[in-house]
Amino acid sequence: MDPNHYRFRGVWRLAAPAPDVYAALEDVRSYPLWWPEILEVRQTGEESEESGDVVVRALLPYRLVIRLEARRHDPAAGVLEAVMRGDLTGWSRFTVTSDGPGSRVVFEEDTRPDKPLLRRLALPLHPLFRANHAVMMRRGRRGLAAYLGNGGRRVAVDE
Repeated sequence: MDPNHYRFRGVWRLAAPAPDVYAALEDVRSYPLWWPEILEVRQTGEESEESGDVVVRALLPYRLVIRLEARRHDPAAGVLEAVMRGDLTGWSRFTVTSDGPGSRVVFEEDTRPDKPLLRRLALPLHPLFRANHAVMMRRGRRGLAAYLGNGGRRVAVDE
């Protein structure tokens, strides 16, 4: 097992309709309004919505700067996929589908840290890094649910 290779998968069930969820996930610039661990989103190209830097800090005391570049944007299939570069490299994907009156979001990620400190600490802290990611995703789901229920306005997410 390579301690620097992470695969994540999670399912979010939300009361909001799939098109609303997809629209919120598609608008990466709004993530800091509802996802506590997303500190900042910076556009990197001239008027381009296809790439940007996302600054992340979860429970552990380090920040990550990740360049996201859109790889797949398919509203009909409910798929948003991005390539990640920077402190993490790999890819991430949201797949949004209808689930009764609400929606189901499947999050998948395949990544490796490129930040030297994270690579050096990978073996002893691998379980802690996975737990840190789980907390971030749980808070992301809660934040998105509150944001959608609050008419797309900033929300506070309590643990």
